[in-house]
Amino acid sequence: MKHYIIGHQKPDLDSVVAAISLADFFKQIGDPTGTPVIADPINPETEYVLNKFNQTPPPIISAKDIKQEDQILLVDHNEEDQRLPGIDPDQISGVIDHHKLNLNLNQPISVTTKPWGSTNTIIYYKFTRYNLSISPTLAALMLSAILSDTVGLKSATTTNKDRHAARKLAKLANIENLDSLTLEIFKAKSNLDSLDAISIVKNDYKVFDFAKRTFIGQIETVEQQELISKRLPELLAALKQVKQEQHVDLAFLAISDILNANTKLLLASDEENNVAQSAFSSSVDNNLIDIGPKLSRKKEIAPAIEKALDNTNK
Repeated sequence: MKHYIIGHQKPDLDSVVAAISLADFFKQIGDPTGTPVIADPINPETEYVLNKFNQTPPPIISAKDIKQEDQILLVDHNEEDQRLPGIDPDQISGVIDHHKLNLNLNQPISVTTKPWGSTNTIIYYKFTRYNLSISPTLAALMLSAILSDTVGLKSATTTNKDRHAARKLAKLANIENLDSLTLEIFKAKSNLDSLDAISIVKNDYKVFDFAKRTFIGQIETVEQQELISKRLPELLAALKQVKQEQHVDLAFLAISDILNANTKLLLASDEENNVAQSAFSSSVDNNLIDIGPKLSRKKEIAPAIEKALDNTNK
């Protein structure tokens, strides 16, 4: 039997490293069945960080690779639309996440959720609670994941727990300059030259079961204006295509400037325009709406869209 530890579809750095770090945790407490896996290929940012710290990425699996006797532990997600397609919900044994819960399972499971900025912050405290060791390599990976998910500890999702974990992990990893590492991660995250428009739109996305089924993609970049000026028409066409392919009612792409703390939301159609204007009280220009310093999809962008949809349906 294997206990697969897996993050969401189109995994980001926090999702991938959470699977790796939790498998190490289980190994240290005497459970060798914990197996880190991923649902899709890693993105350029994750590839950069894993290469930097000499870590092999977990293998990609599909639902058919999971045997009937195996179990599945979800990290960095819990909603059905974000899970590996085709998995049997009865095989889900637990969740470790920092997002809103939306579970409908037939059996009781172990659930650990915290309103913190990163799943790896939660896992760090599991290590400390059991007085377990964290190797320098794993500490560097977990630190990088926290910095990535909290946008260098500056996102609205950042808590004192994240800051404390980052300081402790930096010491374990012998990393003195967090700003330098953060900038490296930002640059790797912003390297979109090799990606076509569809890949950019789907590079980091989640589908939400709001009043209307909603796709929200996000690109974090240090070259927001250049990306918009050079590639807006193809990004809009790609967003419309993804909207059809994903069978969603609404599709948005958040283009976030992570150095200057600004997000512009790309809108697939007039329906998204109306929802966005209601959600963010701003005007739309050329299928774009400037939503200011909102960088967190989880805490600032998705909740505002959900609220606007709920108000529309009243």
